[in-house]
Parts: sequence; structure tokens; C-alpha cells
Amino acid sequence: MNVKLLLKDVVKEITPKSPIIPEANKFLDQLNQALKSAGVKATAVFGGSYAKNTWLEGDYDVDIFVKFSLALAHESLSNILESVLKPWKPIRVHGSRDYFLIKNTFYFEIVPVLDIKKPADAHNVTDFSPLHVRWVNKKGRKFKDDIRLTKKFMKAQSLYGAESYIRGFSGHVVDILTIYYKGFLNLLKQATKWKPKTTIDPNKVYKTKQAELILNKSKIEGPLIVVDPLQPDRNAAAAISQEKYGQFISAAKKFLKKPSKDFFIEKKISAKELKKQKNILVLQAIPVEGKEDPVGTKLLKAFEFFEKNLTDFKILDSNWHWDKEKNAVFWYKLKKKKLSAEKILQGPPLNLPEHVKKFKASHKKVFEKNKRLYALIKRAQCTPLEVFKHCKNDKYLKGKFKLIKNYNGS
Repeated sequence: MNVKLLLKDVVKEITPKSPIIPEANKFLDQLNQALKSAGVKATAVFGGSYAKNTWLEGDYDVDIFVKFSLALAHESLSNILESVLKPWKPIRVHGSRDYFLIKNTFYFEIVPVLDIKKPADAHNVTDFSPLHVRWVNKKGRKFKDDIRLTKKFMKAQSLYGAESYIRGFSGHVVDILTIYYKGFLNLLKQATKWKPKTTIDPNKVYKTKQAELILNKSKIEGPLIVVDPLQPDRNAAAAISQEKYGQFISAAKKFLKKPSKDFFIEKKISAKELKKQKNILVLQAIPVEGKEDPVGTKLLKAFEFFEKNLTDFKILDSNWHWDKEKNAVFWYKLKKKKLSAEKILQGPPLNLPEHVKKFKASHKKVFEKNKRLYALIKRAQCTPLEVFKHCKNDKYLKGKFKLIKNYNGS
């Protein structure tokens, strides 16, 4: 199938049937009326992908920016907004400036910002958000469908999201990259040429390599530097890990080699289906309660802890999934299903007599090799399930989940 026709079909499938969500418009009107009644100098406007008209079919979460007068710059915008939102029973989320979630027919994410006209007026990084929307609507008018394609592609490859437990591509970076390269297909083609360290500067603010010298060092440690078109001192891609960077380049190459709609289908992870595979350990974790990012980070650390303890089984593949509404699933595809009853413990070099003496006193089955002592010791856990049972109550995992169990219930 011709790749352009394929992408045209995908666009039809992922574009909302209507550009308007009546419930969202109704809520925005109610919120503005509440702000007016409370005498608050602020106006609520749509933000995010809904305001840019780049949202996806089935993705009905809506961002709203409440733009406060600059006269309130030194007030607690979050506290003021919380008092206005009280009838809707909002959930307060801590951030660089606290924002709010309201669950209605779908989620509203309501963010307090200053109504800035120029970057110099900003007091917080969130104040730039409405300007980002304006930038996309101005620079990316021709690329709305392409942004949808990039976003859906990223989601299907588990590359979307700048949260610390994902470390992927944020919506803002997706916008910038797609617009900069003038479309989804061009982005994939250029991504295959990306180097271990790539700098993208849409407004050509810096000369070659200059961005790496001027930007905050902690923000350019990753593989990709995307100079924010509105905040040239900020790397918009600072959250992207080396792993996600490499996975995107790999996915781009695979798609260009053999285009398919499969690259835009988000895979549903089923513990039941995973368990049908041979030599696989599948775990289910009940998350602790709390905000998404810290909870996700705790789950990631738990996943990595079990992975580390399973290395002797030769891990062929491993991953995890958490869709926020359900339990997390960890899985580890292993080469070995059982280890030997004994393992080799490395001891001291022979030229350290005191250490040699202690080692020999501590172990029965001792032997020499390459001028060093070794001992054969009994292995405490020989199967993946035994390792899991031993590790699940480790102090390191305390507070990282409510409960974790093998898929079969043990």
C-alpha cells in the first residue's frame, strides 16, 4: 500500500468525528461565570491538544488554562483557583505551580497561569503554556494531521510522555519536531539520521554546538536537545532518555522499511496472554495511592529491582505496563527456567594471605583459578518464582506498591 494513502487512512481513524466537545464548552462557560461571580481577575480558556485541534479520537481529557491578571503575579494563584473550583470537588496536584483535576464525563486538567504577553513577564514555566498553543496554531496550521500521526505513533510505541517513569516525548516536543521537519513522514526520515547527540533549534538562536555550551548542563545530558522556540534557554526534550531516543529511531527505520497501520495501534497488555509464553515470569502490582508521576516512578523502581535479581536467568526481554486505571503488569522473558543448585563465589587473590585464610575458613568447597580463590556455595533460589518470593518483601520495595503477586496468585 502506498505510504501516503496509508497515512491518509490512519488520519481518518484517529481524527475526532467532531472538532467540538459540547460538555467541554459548557464547563468552560460555567467556570468563567464562577470566576466572574467570585470577582477574580482571570479568564479560563482551552489549552493543550484540544485548543490546538490536534487531539485524538477517544482521547477526551481537556486542558484548561485559567489566565490571571499580572496584578496577581505575587499571589497564590493555585489557592485562588481552588476556592473557585470548590463546587466541582477538584483534586489538587502538586507541581511547579499546583493545578487541578476534575472528573466529569472525562477529565479536565485546570492550570493557573499568568496572562503574559511576552516571555519576560512569566513567573513560572506554566505561564508559557498558552503561548505554546498560539505558536502551534500559527506555525503548525498545515501540520495538524501530521501532529496527530506523530502523537499516535509515539503512543503506540510506548514513547509518549515526559513523566519521570516514562522519560519519553512530551506533547510539546511532538509539536515542535513535527512542525520543524514539516510533517510526520519527514520527521521519521530525518530521525533515522540522528546522531548520538542531536540539537534542533527551530529559531536558529544558537550557532553550531553553541546550545550545548550555553544551556544548563543538567538539561542537556540526554541525547536530544530541542531548543524551545519560546524559551531559548530551555531544552524542551530534557526528559527524553537514551532508551526512548533509540527506540524512536529504530521504530522510524522499521516503519519506513515496511509501512503498516500496526505502527499506530496501541497494544493492550494482557497478563493472561503473556503467561501463555514459555519461560516468562508475569507479576501484577497494585499501586499505592497518590499522584501519577511519583506512583509511576515507584512502580518503575520495583520493576527494575526484580529485573536486577533475575539477571542470572539471562533476561531475553522485559517490560512493564500501567494504564493508571488498573494494576501494573511486569514481565520478564527468561532464557533459563532453573539455575544450578550451587553457584561460584569469587574470593580474594592469593597474594592477600589474611583474606585467603578467612575465605577458606568461611567456605568448604574452595578452589584456585588464575591466582584467585573461588568457592562453590549453595544457591538460595533456583527458580524465578523462588527469586520473586524472596525479593517481594525486601526493605527496598517498602512503599512502592500495596501488593505484588505472581500472575498465578502466589
